Amino acid sequence: MSYLPAAPAPATRRALLRGALGLGTAAALSACGGDSTTPRTSGDVTLGLWTHDPGYETFFEKGIPDADRTGDFRYHLKVTRAGAPDIVTKLLAQAVAGRGTPDLVGFEIGSFPRMLRGDIAERLLHDFTPDIEAVPGLKEDLLPARTAPFSRNGRVYAFDSDTPMVVYFHRRDLFEKYGLPEDVATWEEFAEAGARVHRDHGASMCVVSTVGSDPGQVVQSFQMLLYQRGGAFFDADGTLVLDSPEAEEVLRFLCEGLRSGFVVEVSDYYGAGMQTALKAGRVIGLPMAIWYKNYGLVTNVPEQKGRWRVRALPQFTGGGGVTAALGGTGFGVVEDKANTRAATEFLFRTWLTHEGQVRRFTETGYLPTRRSVYEDARLGAYEDGFCGGQRLFGLYRSLLPEVPPFHQSPDQSILYDVLGGNLLRAYHGDLSPRQALKQTAADFHDQAGR
Repeated sequence: MSYLPAAPAPATRRALLRGALGLGTAAALSACGGDSTTPRTSGDVTLGLWTHDPGYETFFEKGIPDADRTGDFRYHLKVTRAGAPDIVTKLLAQAVAGRGTPDLVGFEIGSFPRMLRGDIAERLLHDFTPDIEAVPGLKEDLLPARTAPFSRNGRVYAFDSDTPMVVYFHRRDLFEKYGLPEDVATWEEFAEAGARVHRDHGASMCVVSTVGSDPGQVVQSFQMLLYQRGGAFFDADGTLVLDSPEAEEVLRFLCEGLRSGFVVEVSDYYGAGMQTALKAGRVIGLPMAIWYKNYGLVTNVPEQKGRWRVRALPQFTGGGGVTAALGGTGFGVVEDKANTRAATEFLFRTWLTHEGQVRRFTETGYLPTRRSVYEDARLGAYEDGFCGGQRLFGLYRSLLPEVPPFHQSPDQSILYDVLGGNLLRAYHGDLSPRQALKQTAADFHDQAGR
């Protein structure tokens, strides 16, 4: 692999960042001095790593021997942990100050849009596009759906941690008890059966989050089915495309499901309310990303090990696919630093190798972002004990071609705020689905100014 970092221009970069962030001369006063930018090419190097998740810290620490063995550097890590939004806030502040930035940084997918404002990503982050092209076959092997959330104008600025496919989790024992077939083909059939099960047994087969203080979770319930149906929030250019027939169909489907009992409201997917609903059998199935098994089911109902199963999402009669994607964390490298080359090589030799991607699944549960890794015999033989010993990689391989891209916008937080409120109004009958979507589009354009 060949890494050729751009010639350092820290003073120019700080000035451009200040402009992109809308900062004036007061910020410029703090931009005195700065980190060394003379590139290191070999030897001992300590990489500053910022992450919100200790699991990533552990993964990278374990990867050091492989990175040492295959390159010219001898790595050490200095890790800083913070909340996902705080990482971006601190990164931008330190970049403007011209000092104290990390070498390697993890961007939770919902926080990365702040890097898309102006030309912040282009000025602050290393562009991996030439590095990808320098590795034979890598460009074709990486899943475009998972480079899309961390790209701008066709340039890749971070590598995702996961291919977080949305699947349908369900209690096989209760499906059998209530006479529910597991292979129902369409959501419409699911909803019909779900209304009966709710009427007869007080159980629901789908969930929406309605916690008003977290618009992200409120939006996610709708987002999963919207993207499965073929809709989207933004296109590749960052233009809002939410107000669509697909979005209206999905929102109407959820609203009708709430009235029939097929869908149930929960305050959030992880807290006490959801735990109670799972333990009591009031929630017997839900669409969610594959990582929800570890973070939502195993943590809340470990005693239900062996009772849960995973299948592809039912399709909508009107069209769309059988999966979507939800979540992710992209790791990027800060540009024009002494360790830019070392950090880039470290990421390629841990995060992107075949063995690294296998290890990432076995250690964190996150699915590979390279197509070829799904053919690994070790993953094919993997049996999921919580899901009754299912061998799930056959399912995951079949879903790969249908994972839709998720394009982001610098104004995404505005959309989530206004959409979350309007979804709740639609769920509660205060707005029709059509009115909720039109109002969201109007509110977004008004607040985003475009």
